[in-house]
Amino acid sequence: MRTLDEHRAAALALAAPLPEVVVGLDAALGAVLAQDVRTSERLPRWDNSAMDGYAVRADDVRDATAGAPVTLRVVADLPAGTSGTPTVEPGTAARIMTGAPVPPGADTVVPVEDTDAGTVTVQVRAAKAIGSHVRRAGEDASPGDLVVAAGTLLGPAHVAAVASVGVADVPVHRRPRVAVVSTGDELVPPGTPLAHGQIPDSNSWLLAAAVRDAGGEPVRLGPVGDDPDALRDLLRGLDDDTDVDAVVTSGGVSVGAFDVVKAALRDEPGVDFLPVAVQPGKPQGLGRLPGGTPVFALPGNPVSSFVSFEVFVRPALLRMRGLADVERPTTTAVVDDGWRTPPGRAQVMPVRFVRPYVARDDRGTAGPASLSTAPGTADARPPHVVRATAGGSGSHLVARLAVAEGLAVVPAEIEQVAPGDRVTVLRIAP
Repeated sequence: MRTLDEHRAAALALAAPLPEVVVGLDAALGAVLAQDVRTSERLPRWDNSAMDGYAVRADDVRDATAGAPVTLRVVADLPAGTSGTPTVEPGTAARIMTGAPVPPGADTVVPVEDTDAGTVTVQVRAAKAIGSHVRRAGEDASPGDLVVAAGTLLGPAHVAAVASVGVADVPVHRRPRVAVVSTGDELVPPGTPLAHGQIPDSNSWLLAAAVRDAGGEPVRLGPVGDDPDALRDLLRGLDDDTDVDAVVTSGGVSVGAFDVVKAALRDEPGVDFLPVAVQPGKPQGLGRLPGGTPVFALPGNPVSSFVSFEVFVRPALLRMRGLADVERPTTTAVVDDGWRTPPGRAQVMPVRFVRPYVARDDRGTAGPASLSTAPGTADARPPHVVRATAGGSGSHLVARLAVAEGLAVVPAEIEQVAPGDRVTVLRIAP
């Protein structure tokens, strides 16, 4: 029996960053940068104004006060984007807008608030030191500076930074395209009238959504019945499809008489079916199809499928996207209820966060404390968790899975989690 960590390492070993593609900035958000982006010029490219006001010579306004303003002749209007370069001689000023290049001769900007806002002449009512309100060329970046590093998950600020250096197209790792196959004769599409013994297929929707949430592109196929030959043909077709980067199946991996995934892949030397010391999710299949496509064969009970995806599949997909950090954010939380754990197996318990401490508003009324609050307004101790459902980590309890905000990971050597114990929680919801 593999440990949780051993099986996770085996799943990660199947993944490598996918080849890069070049995309426009409008398609870059959420992609992972494949090559460093560097600037070829200074940023800003030239000295420019940080304020709406007047470009002046500091020496001309060194004695200016509100009671004794200095009057200067206005020689130009300089909006942002202007290409004009009028020279500011002694005794003159140029009206200037934020972002406009500082003209020759000027060394300072006086904000409009410190003037009478004149257009022919301007009265300056405050002295300014040389360089006041001037953004210097190159103070943001110099030629060759790294702007965004390879491996970065591109967010809005990264896209803006890339655009700021004049780059319109960026090399990113291709998003993994993942086929999702749920199996079982008992499964029917949601919305279909149910015969006795039938249930709606939730796994293919669950796993397809999880693939998309992990940044992949799901191809949802299912449900597929318990016919090993038909499933084998389907998997071979997916293995031959150059647009499919991985396959995730659910169901048919245990020791039952109709375990269709095991039956379909039993003769494939690159795929192993084995127990993993984790609850839920003990039966697992993992490996490569003959053409090299990674296949993750997950158990069919919905909570088992969900936990297995989170622990084994999601990190592999993130690595395919080109990310080095493939971990969910974690936090240490205090357990408010408590539960038994399976002997010799790690446990992954769906939990939800609770806020047992209260803050008081200005009227003295008690209210729920935030997990992150200002000092003195609420208790700053670790968050507390309870089981998402009274059934705990039961592998079939899909209806209550929706309230789970995290997964508490309990090591195999722990026999019982008691109220007040601390656990590591993977955050799966904001």
